[in-house]
Amino acid sequence: MNTSFERYQCQIALPGFGISSQEMLKNAKVLIVGMGGLGCPSAQYLASSGVGTIGLVDDDIVSLSNLHRQILYNPEDVGAFKVEVAAKRLQQQNPSVSIIPYQQRVSSANVMELISEFDLIIEGTDNFETKCLLNDACVLAGKPLVYGAIYQHEGQVSIWNALQKDGSYSPNYRDVFPNAEESQVPNCREGGVIPTLAGIVGCMQANEAIKYLTGSDETLAGKLWMINVMNCKTQIIKLRKTAVTITSLPQTVQLITFEELTKDQTMFEIIDVRTEEEHRNFNIGGKNIPLDELQDHFSSISLASNPIVIYCQSGKRSMEAVKKIRSTFPEKKVFSLKNGIDGIKS
Repeated sequence: MNTSFERYQCQIALPGFGISSQEMLKNAKVLIVGMGGLGCPSAQYLASSGVGTIGLVDDDIVSLSNLHRQILYNPEDVGAFKVEVAAKRLQQQNPSVSIIPYQQRVSSANVMELISEFDLIIEGTDNFETKCLLNDACVLAGKPLVYGAIYQHEGQVSIWNALQKDGSYSPNYRDVFPNAEESQVPNCREGGVIPTLAGIVGCMQANEAIKYLTGSDETLAGKLWMINVMNCKTQIIKLRKTAVTITSLPQTVQLITFEELTKDQTMFEIIDVRTEEEHRNFNIGGKNIPLDELQDHFSSISLASNPIVIYCQSGKRSMEAVKKIRSTFPEKKVFSLKNGIDGIKS
């Protein structure tokens, strides 16, 4: 056996795996978008299994509330950029693989370039906008995308847009969730999540990547795997293609940090789309227009001459508000406050 493969002996010994599959992993390039609860275990197991090149994409910093499920980080990492910490830990775990950190947010402007050099993409994101963007980019580029999602005690995994033997591609995210961008599901901070679920789903994503990269016929392409860790039930649903057609990328919401906003707050029209009670408890100024009342105020919004900054608690409602305003006033410059009020307090 090649001595450089000695650490992988247990997987090489698997029936049907062998040196040839290990060579496939060594030559593979995988991009992981989102280094949170799913990205951490996915990256650890891909690095440990010998995937030759692993790219990590995230623009966020480690916060104390991440630590219960984002297992690459320690308390002393709080305040540091996730990709920098993760790249260092993964390189220590396996010095023979190449780890490439990308400290940036995925957007419609950079996504095609980001995915272009990679064989497979894993998304560990927590918002529908980025899930849709990555899906559409992978469909346009003809690349497979390993999907993962967690909420409270339930998780899902699939692999979208995988090339089939007949030359067709397996169903993608929009085939299964056609109106995903209109959905509003709380993130982990708001809705809660049991930490073990993140590990299980992240490991399943890594497992799908390994199977796909080594040519297995038993991937989750065309299937959706679901688990509930409270009752320990799992099920697999067969998926089908629909008539959905993807011809272009959705435009992503522009973000602004609190530091950028406060450099000259008078240059912006500021709107808080939280409830009146939330606004009274704590706010950073601006008008309070709850999200469900936003359209009733479009006449006044139309008169705003300065760029508009929308904020909420975590950034979810503000991103939805930005989309609503841009759909009616496409000429206006509208930003969402990155990470919302939670980002300021941390």
